[in-house]
Amino acid sequence: MEYEEPLFFRVMEYAANSDADVIDMVSGNPDWGSPPALAAGLHEYADTGGRQFQYPPSEGLRELREEIAARRQVPVEQVVVTNGAGEANYLAMGRALERGAGDEVVMTDPVYPYYPGKTDMLGGEQVFVETAEDGSLDPADVRAAASEDTACIVATTPNNPTGAVYGEETMRELVAVAEDHDAILVSDEVYDHFDYSGRFTSALEFDSEHRVVVNAFSKSLAITGFRVGYCIAPESHVEPMKSRHMLTNVATSRPAQAAVLHALRETDPDYYEQTRETLRERVDTFTSALDDAGAEYTEPDGAFYVLARFPDFPGTLENTFELIDEAGVAGMPGSGFGSAREEWLRFALVTPRVEEAADRLAAYFADR
Repeated sequence: MEYEEPLFFRVMEYAANSDADVIDMVSGNPDWGSPPALAAGLHEYADTGGRQFQYPPSEGLRELREEIAARRQVPVEQVVVTNGAGEANYLAMGRALERGAGDEVVMTDPVYPYYPGKTDMLGGEQVFVETAEDGSLDPADVRAAASEDTACIVATTPNNPTGAVYGEETMRELVAVAEDHDAILVSDEVYDHFDYSGRFTSALEFDSEHRVVVNAFSKSLAITGFRVGYCIAPESHVEPMKSRHMLTNVATSRPAQAAVLHALRETDPDYYEQTRETLRERVDTFTSALDDAGAEYTEPDGAFYVLARFPDFPGTLENTFELIDEAGVAGMPGSGFGSAREEWLRFALVTPRVEEAADRLAAYFADR
């Protein structure tokens, strides 16, 4: 899969330049607001000044790393704070490929497009495993695709774009496949707070030198612009990853880390449950309206994306632009997520106007 440009930003720019009223369902920018403790933490930090405005430790503020470690029940030494989950993925994939264990990166199709993009950037070879229609992943297919040249296996759960959630047996077997091939499983769990199935299982449940877990607060605290993520890696991998992090970014934003730490300590669990309930309602509303439009769709078990397929309307970039112009709805082309969902479009449920969006789509396709 070639990755020549970030389609997300191209589609968002096209929609923003439209003179019409366009409902934006392109990117996963949460619209439900951050917890009040986040802004309070930022204000509190702003009053500190002096040394607190200088470089933080490269691997992250000690207190934040301790908070993450306590929540994830791992040694603090295994935690590196990064510039979002994007950098955490880059560090983990880079570590997997630099060990001399091979150059293949096994990933799903459909796939979040930054994974194949990073694979190319790091000099790896892309290997794809197609998921089932509902997005579920059979570890036996991953094992069949893996070879002596496999250095890395990338899994996202809950999944973007399919909404699938990988359960305990799937994650156990993915770790085992990585161990059997001297590969590293990179488990991207940035949507872990958005599991509606109760099946989510972190790769941290399985003690192994062959798994690295990636996460961030971008979605769970609705702060995609803060760029605070982290990775958790065994001791044999964490030091090289810290070196790559320092050479690439030096450190992660100190005020953003301070605000996240305050929010983690002061935010009630109800905030997360209310967000999940909002998204459950949006999934129900949007998919019910898609039924009326005669569309096929995936009903997510996690995250906040819906894949939809309309008759004789493949998920190309050109058709995505047509929906913006003619229906006033902006989604993502399925072709941007690999070959397996080229006939589909992906919609992010990050707007209170999901029912209106589906109604617009129904009206548009009724008139075609």
